[in-house]
Amino acid sequence: MQCALLYTTINGQRRLRIHNLSLNCSSQLSELYKSCETDSLINFFAKSAYRAILNQPLKNVREILVNQTAHMLACYRKNCASPSAASQLILPDAMKVFPVYMNSLMKTAPLVGSTELSTDERAHQRLSVMAMGVEATQLLLYPRLIPLVRDKLRVHTQHGLSTATALPAPLRCSEERLADSGMFLLENGHSMFLWLGQASPPDLIQSIFNLPSLAHLQGHMCALPELDNPLSKKVRSIINGLLEKRPNSMKLQIVRQKDKPEMLFRQFLVEDKGLHGGASYMDFLCYVHREIRQLLT
Repeated sequence: MQCALLYTTINGQRRLRIHNLSLNCSSQLSELYKSCETDSLINFFAKSAYRAILNQPLKNVREILVNQTAHMLACYRKNCASPSAASQLILPDAMKVFPVYMNSLMKTAPLVGSTELSTDERAHQRLSVMAMGVEATQLLLYPRLIPLVRDKLRVHTQHGLSTATALPAPLRCSEERLADSGMFLLENGHSMFLWLGQASPPDLIQSIFNLPSLAHLQGHMCALPELDNPLSKKVRSIINGLLEKRPNSMKLQIVRQKDKPEMLFRQFLVEDKGLHGGASYMDFLCYVHREIRQLLT
């Protein structure tokens, strides 16, 4: 592939800039599915869908996304996969997470069409995604849910100083992964939440907020106090590290379990049923599986 750009510099000099890109090609479907990049694929589908909604009804766009997903997976099963029972869903190794990203895409504000979402909110997200790169789109569609508990953080002290450790492994974005006694950080590059379970231990609240219990926490807090203890330093270090990595400014929203603001937090748990419409990941997977079976019969 070759792209040429003819332009004039500020000094009046005419220049021609040429970009060359070499891509591997294959006539074998198995090689195509083996080398497929799911992140790039979902970025393409997101932009295509957001362009299509300007000229087509939302229902049609959503149906097209489901049909394309089913056709891609049916094609793999028919031409590449080993023979297996019809009741078994077969996914390419490189596309194991594709259905969860597709389901999350269909639950985004521009594609839901709920009257509870403002036109400004839907338009803003549409324009944001149209300008996003692959990594940013991936994070938006599947936020990082990070457990912030002592055994996961593994805070150690040497010579009176806390030592930094690796970031805890993210969990699947589902309510099932939350614990009543836990503290979890969720971020998607645009929003950041610190979720606190209703049974959070008093010593945890004391270490992070310098408060005797969760009941004393004020709902309007948007930053953690700077406390001189290893756990507080580690949690603030994780939050600050994520803020520095993201190109957008994210306001930290502190949410207590079962409080009203928790509804906003739960809409980012993309494997669960959408608050404004949209199936859970498992329901979507079952529906796609039925579509695949119909295509193959």
